[in-house]
Amino acid sequence: MEKTILRSFQAGLIYLINVGTDLRTSGESVNLASRYKGIYAAVGVHPHEARKNLEGITSKLTELSSRPKVVAIGEIGLDYYHNLSSQDYQKQVFSEQLKLAVRVQKPIILHCRDAYRDVLNILDEIYLPHIEDRSPGVIHSFSAGLNYLQEFLRRGFYIGFNAMITYPGNESLEESVRNTPMDRILLETDAPYLPPIDHKGERNEPMRVIEVAAYIAHLKNVDVEEVIAKSTVNAMSVFGLQ
Repeated sequence: MEKTILRSFQAGLIYLINVGTDLRTSGESVNLASRYKGIYAAVGVHPHEARKNLEGITSKLTELSSRPKVVAIGEIGLDYYHNLSSQDYQKQVFSEQLKLAVRVQKPIILHCRDAYRDVLNILDEIYLPHIEDRSPGVIHSFSAGLNYLQEFLRRGFYIGFNAMITYPGNESLEESVRNTPMDRILLETDAPYLPPIDHKGERNEPMRVIEVAAYIAHLKNVDVEEVIAKSTVNAMSVFGLQ
């Protein structure tokens, strides 16, 4: 862990947002952020973990969300591809966390797989009407194609791209990158998962986000420095980083 963090900052990264996936890892994320100036935390329960984290979820996440350097509620959402928790549990936990995000006035980091219409309907009912002029957050690891890209952009979301854009056969995802305005792009890695294609089979690390930036620059025919600079400003804006 320490060496991974050191390599990230040595590679030039300014900020890292460590994302919780259940109550335990959310607590660990908060503790890690307290130890490093450039690391921030997101707290939340991933849809895979919904059935295991029903008890006391609201009170525990409310307490965690009040800690210094917690900048988002996430990773939250729906996943109908794996269905590791029932869809009813997923919707319940997702809805509770959206209400929490409204109360604590923090953006969300949104996970969605094969559940886009339900996610959008729940966002439209429970979340988006109540956040006033704040940014709603980011749709993480986006790969859903142009129609849903426009749905999320229209609702004010930032679009998170990671090294999946480097994988062969991803023409639809490359098209999404080209059609996302620079002022709505966020860079991510989903480390330790989804390494760039040149590192397939390896454990992914935050420093690989530089390779994501380079591939976006290639797709949009701009300098990589422009991608890095603009996405950094975007992250500072949506998450209130200092």
